Amino acid sequence: MNRLVVNKQLNKNPAINAGRKSSPAPYLKFQVSQLICELSGGSCKYTGKAMKESHAHLNISEKEWDVMAKEFQKSLDKFKVPAAEQKELFDMVGKTKADIVVRK
Repeated sequence: MNRLVVNKQLNKNPAINAGRKSSPAPYLKFQVSQLICELSGGSCKYTGKAMKESHAHLNISEKEWDVMAKEFQKSLDKFKVPAAEQKELFDMVGKTKADIVVRK
């Protein structure tokens, strides 16, 4: 999450940049952790808004999604997450793409 917050390319999107002010990094980390925990079959219950509702105003593009995915990949590599688990995570997160990306 830290990588996403400081990513210059993502912050060029005024809606994303403004969203950073209303949803601080610790809050986003908690929400993402809850979501991934629930999606992976863990005991967590995601309590945030639906993906479509929470991202609609951010006007996220396909290119911005790709930037986020690359940053996610870098973090997983940094923490030496094995390839099989990385694939599982990307498959889970990928299911949210249609609700998050609103423009090509």
